[in-house]
Amino acid sequence: MKQLYLFFLLLTTLSFSQGSYYDGIDFSQNGIELKDDLAVLTIAKHTTFLRYTDRHDYLYNADEDLSNTLNVVLIYSGESRYELEYESSSNAYQPQTFNTEHVYPRSLVNSTAEGDLHHLRVCDIDINTARGNSPFADKTGGGTYGSVSGGWYPGDDWRGDVARMIMYMNLRYNEPFDEVGNLDLFLRWNVVDPVSAFENQRNDVIESAQGNRNPFIDNPYLATKIWGGDPAEDTWGTLGNEELFASNFNIYPNPVTNNTVYIQSGNENITNISLFNAFGQQVLERKNTPNNSKTVILDNLPSGFYV
Repeated sequence: MKQLYLFFLLLTTLSFSQGSYYDGIDFSQNGIELKDDLAVLTIAKHTTFLRYTDRHDYLYNADEDLSNTLNVVLIYSGESRYELEYESSSNAYQPQTFNTEHVYPRSLVNSTAEGDLHHLRVCDIDINTARGNSPFADKTGGGTYGSVSGGWYPGDDWRGDVARMIMYMNLRYNEPFDEVGNLDLFLRWNVVDPVSAFENQRNDVIESAQGNRNPFIDNPYLATKIWGGDPAEDTWGTLGNEELFASNFNIYPNPVTNNTVYIQSGNENITNISLFNAFGQQVLERKNTPNNSKTVILDNLPSGFYV
């Protein structure tokens, strides 16, 4: 008989509320079921459709240099440039040294996607031209950006960013992976190049502009749950260890939003429960649960994710 069940309340410190934005998503799902639910949410949250010409109002805030608010950071080269150097016939400033890169090439997407900020990045004009519409490809030994056999390597520091943008395009618009690389490649890049503070900034700015977020920036492990491959970082700390407990019991709903959680055993009765928070502090202990039940209800809990 099970004598003790340990599970952890993980408190979010992210810049948005997981429990509100992702309300209703069952993160115990995997594969196509989870992908479909996240796609429906991402489409529903996309409430403002920006024209491509609208990007000037938002993109330079999204790509702002974290250490210099007057500059933007260019994809691939990683250079920091003055934000007014963008190329446009309506821009009187000189010189104009960077323009807009469609990470998923503009010629390959439907018209409603061409202005979606989640796959737009500022880029040096010459480097943007050099990439063209080339698909992404790996580079033996890694290193800096440039043309390689089979396509374009974005550089070690940008391969994860690229992977998560392409995954977003597949989730949001069902754009295929094989036109811009392949899924295995993007899954690897999602693992080896974790989410940066710069990506989180972009996600926040873009949500304010068009309403939706890139879930794979919020938590790269969602890609692992949907498509498999080597496990990516679980930035919420709530999804990566679910297999440890899956055979013993389920906790639902997840996320908890109404202060009530149900713990259900898959086999033996639950007798004792200890509840810990993310700091290892015990916040609840219940011994000798009544009627040796296979289901226990806990009330008056803070909203959050449980594993």
